[in-house]
Amino acid sequence: MANVGTESVQLNSATSNVSWSPIHRQVNLGDWLFRGLTALFAGCVIALLVGIFAILTWESTDAIRRFGIGFLTSTKWDPVFKEFGALAFIYGTLLSSALALLQAVPLSIGTAVFLSEIAPGWLRAPVSFLVELLATIPSVIYGLWGIFVLVPWMRSYIGPALSSTLGFLPFFQGPNYGVSVLTASIILAIMTVPYITSVTHEVLRAVPPMQREAALALGATKWEMIRLAVLPFGRTGIIGAIMLGLGRAIGETMAVTMVIGNRADISASFFAPGSTMASVIANEFNEATYDLYVQVLVEVGLVLLLVTVVVNILARVLVWSVRTGPTGAARA
Repeated sequence: MANVGTESVQLNSATSNVSWSPIHRQVNLGDWLFRGLTALFAGCVIALLVGIFAILTWESTDAIRRFGIGFLTSTKWDPVFKEFGALAFIYGTLLSSALALLQAVPLSIGTAVFLSEIAPGWLRAPVSFLVELLATIPSVIYGLWGIFVLVPWMRSYIGPALSSTLGFLPFFQGPNYGVSVLTASIILAIMTVPYITSVTHEVLRAVPPMQREAALALGATKWEMIRLAVLPFGRTGIIGAIMLGLGRAIGETMAVTMVIGNRADISASFFAPGSTMASVIANEFNEATYDLYVQVLVEVGLVLLLVTVVVNILARVLVWSVRTGPTGAARA
């Protein structure tokens, strides 16, 4: 027993020596440096965002003082008489992005469900590759395709078909020039499909197999299993994927500029030409011949940034509300 007590004292002494050894102190120093370095990186990202806000605000100070809140509520855009209002561009940005999501979300979620739940193994990989390949195509290529293919189709086939079937609605009335908000939304939908599809596919693949097996064991068909077990489990990630696509649509510039018509106007018809905040900056920045004109365009960029931030905040709130709902609480 005395030997056991002596060995225990020696073991405690050895453990005490190890805990205070220089090697252990070196590990603690490394952890401290690692935490500090990662915190610095995170701080740099925050500082970058704050810096962008500050620079855009500073560079548009005179325009903000001159037009005030009326800049956001006026549709007047006349560089000759130095009268500027961004409401038409805000409207065009939100309308084209919303129409793009209405078209892209069903197509993207359907494609993701097919790839994760229905497609055979030999077909899944090539289709996934082709979908992701759409995200690598430069936006100017989409714009050229829109000018030479989609605009003539819209003018000759798609527009007349919509007018004949849905012409009783104000959204599908008026002259159809081919270049329009609807045409821009179709381009945006095609451009956002790979982002929403890829993220949704990964979300559905992450659903535990037990979720599917439990539904099938209770007698559910494959469609019922997908609708009642798979999609509700991954809805938080799916909402995040949709918001990622929305951010892509709001900030798109080149392709939209080439097919939207670039007219500072608010119209109920989807066939009417319009303009977005990104497209007006791209179109007119080189033509800004005086300081106030430049500052107004910078202020449009500031508004675009604010709209993007607000949309992302709303997306976070939506995801949080879904996550803390009855299903989310059960998963947590």
